[in-house]
Amino acid sequence: MNEQILSLLDQPAELEKLYRKNKTAFTRSFTELYPTLKGNPLAEAWYERLYFESEGIQWGSKGDWQFIGLAALLAGTLAKFPALFDIKDEFFYSRNLGFVVFPFLCAYFIRKNKLHISALIFPIVSILLAALYINLLPSQDGSDTVVLACIHLPLFLWGMLGLVFSGSDTKNLSKRLAYLQYNGETVIVGGILILAGGILSGITIGLFDLIGLDITKVYFEYIAVYGLAAAPLLATLITQSNPELVNKVPSIVAKIFSPMVLIMLFSYLVAFAYAGKDPYSDRDFLLLFNLLLLGVMALIFFSVVESVGEKKVSLMTWVLVSLSLITLVVNGIALSAIAFRISEWGITPNRLAVLGVNLVMLVHLVMVSRQLIQTIRGKSKLEEVDLTLVRYLPIYLLWTAIVVFLFPMLFGFA
Repeated sequence: MNEQILSLLDQPAELEKLYRKNKTAFTRSFTELYPTLKGNPLAEAWYERLYFESEGIQWGSKGDWQFIGLAALLAGTLAKFPALFDIKDEFFYSRNLGFVVFPFLCAYFIRKNKLHISALIFPIVSILLAALYINLLPSQDGSDTVVLACIHLPLFLWGMLGLVFSGSDTKNLSKRLAYLQYNGETVIVGGILILAGGILSGITIGLFDLIGLDITKVYFEYIAVYGLAAAPLLATLITQSNPELVNKVPSIVAKIFSPMVLIMLFSYLVAFAYAGKDPYSDRDFLLLFNLLLLGVMALIFFSVVESVGEKKVSLMTWVLVSLSLITLVVNGIALSAIAFRISEWGITPNRLAVLGVNLVMLVHLVMVSRQLIQTIRGKSKLEEVDLTLVRYLPIYLLWTAIVVFLFPMLFGFA
């Protein structure tokens, strides 16, 4: 990117195109180059553009708020379907909760980015077919494959949102990285909104209770439902209208928690060996082990995304290498336990699903760990780590699709 910027300094139009292709990488590279470019009129103009101090929070246009209001109304009404149409709560929410969130976020980005219909055919058709499919699955008590499909479906819809976010440009790795960053920022803002909404709800219910009016049932059945449906849409609008609003928060979270999780995980493995716990026969312990693995994996990937902007190898890079290597040990233990259970008691949908996701994570972890080690040895740049990270994401989407759409039929809806 540095070389591209330098070669295009006398071509403003091409420099603008380069910026629009990958705003994050462009800003990072330009910041590195700026001390050597001071005095260049075009460089000075770009510096002011990139670092212009906004006068305040941007709240989007009137059209944005009209769209958010309509989408939140539709999403909240969809969430109320069990009450409106006498549908069992357990049946509806286990299968359709993801459709209360992701299709409306897709609609937001379709509108915002003015996407062409050709870029939307696959994700929209996939979402519609998924909605039809999951609701036509037989409602069988104790069906592991149906439960697995319901659990994995939100992950599949998350992948479809990623396709819409990138304009179905599947080869653009920078857009995949931007999508991960969008998720991190939106989770933070959404969490703040939900926390603030919870405090407001408590105060409101308490105030009405003081005058002898119990509004708890009405409040949670109507106001809270629509508020929760609106939260991801509002968080998306805020982060997209104010890209610099929370861009430092994920980095701070990653830098604080990665060393702490490394210490915790190392201590846990030592205690695990000392206590003599057996994941090979204890099913609940193996489940907890895999949940721990998923959480640490998410933190590693989140930390990698937030650390690639560093100009040189730092303590954080060493922490990430250590965390990835120790997570490989955890993954290896989990895999051996799953393989043992399969060899002893045979293949079940749950065991095969856990085996598959652990193998997918193992390969990804090895790739990321190798790239991080190459970075420490000076044979690769930090920017290559995030490319390795996002290049593999379609494999997760593929495995999720297999579990959702093929497992029920392969195992006869057992």
